[in-house]
Amino acid sequence: MTPLFKKFLGLNWPLFLNMAALIIFGVYAIYNASAYKGGSLGEVWNQQIKWALIGLPVFFGAALIDYKWVRWGAWPLYLLGIAALIVLQVYGVEVLGQKRLRLGGTMEVQPSQIAITAGIMSLAVVFGDLQRWISVFRYPSVRLAVAGIIVAIPFVMVLKEDFGSATVWGPVFCAMLLVGSIPFRYLITLALLVLCVIPIGYFFALKPYQQKRIDTWINLLTNQEHKVNLQDEGWVPNFLLTAVGSAGIEGKGPLSAKVADNASIHRTFFPNESINDFIFAVVCEEFGFRGALLLLAVTSLLFMQCVFVAFFARDQLGRLIVVGVVAMLFVHAFENAGMNIILMPITGLPYPFVSYGGTFLVVCLFLMGMVQSVWIHRNTSPVKLSGRDWDDDSDGSDN
Repeated sequence: MTPLFKKFLGLNWPLFLNMAALIIFGVYAIYNASAYKGGSLGEVWNQQIKWALIGLPVFFGAALIDYKWVRWGAWPLYLLGIAALIVLQVYGVEVLGQKRLRLGGTMEVQPSQIAITAGIMSLAVVFGDLQRWISVFRYPSVRLAVAGIIVAIPFVMVLKEDFGSATVWGPVFCAMLLVGSIPFRYLITLALLVLCVIPIGYFFALKPYQQKRIDTWINLLTNQEHKVNLQDEGWVPNFLLTAVGSAGIEGKGPLSAKVADNASIHRTFFPNESINDFIFAVVCEEFGFRGALLLLAVTSLLFMQCVFVAFFARDQLGRLIVVGVVAMLFVHAFENAGMNIILMPITGLPYPFVSYGGTFLVVCLFLMGMVQSVWIHRNTSPVKLSGRDWDDDSDGSDN
């Protein structure tokens, strides 16, 4: 039996099956949300299957290769993400309010997803490894400063075009700080600074339509519907609430509904964005409260399995990679579900493995492959440097 085949057998198969179940359900939900529309939009569920098939080799490649390559590969990947964001500023095409790179005339790529993936790998190296071979990084303040620069550059670049994707950086950074051996006093200081900057960011960094989304969300959340124009900024939230609230426990059933003129509509909520940003509302309306609860339960199980993998990581680097992946996927799932029931402001964050999106699906499969790599290589002897084990968590900091 070859070592590669042993690694394949050593995959965390319950985690893989959980992920596969979400992808299959996502294809079914996309089909229900788009098949009735006909044309190119009616075939997006086929495209989602193609993207899943493209992503599977990426998943298995990331899983079977030892994640120690991140120690040197994170930096080229990070520079590639920054370069993609720069190219986006120059050659990006606006699609549904967001800029994307169009390749080959039809394929669209979101560099922000690549950038945050590179950011997770880079932060894992900064917090988990640099202090072991560069003595100055044993000081928490130095690691925190470098990590802040790594996050700030792509955050500012993404914020200019996509507020939703930019917000992912905050929770990912905070989660990796908590696991990255940074003293608690630094975290408190950083939290206070963020609270001071939030009002400045709202008035000076956000565009008017982004501010309007937040204002609408606050008014609806506080039962001040009279302040919301339901024909303008309140149109989408109103349809979301109607779709979710009218579904009941069992939902209205899948697929489309025929009306008198033989035209086909999709229940209450039928914008084109229902296949990605608002897929959770489609699930709620078709399968009701029990369907939405099942989706959230399966997603939560995926996160818990990933946390289980983090506990068994062989070193701090692997642990940080898994924590960063869980934080990113959790933010996407929480924001997507929350904005569809108006518990969160509406942003353009897709639901992991369920929403339509080629780049995002491939990125998610790559990240899950990295989690699997941490699991497969958990019992592999760590590399030694100058007589010290890589998995030695002591960093000389004043924790």
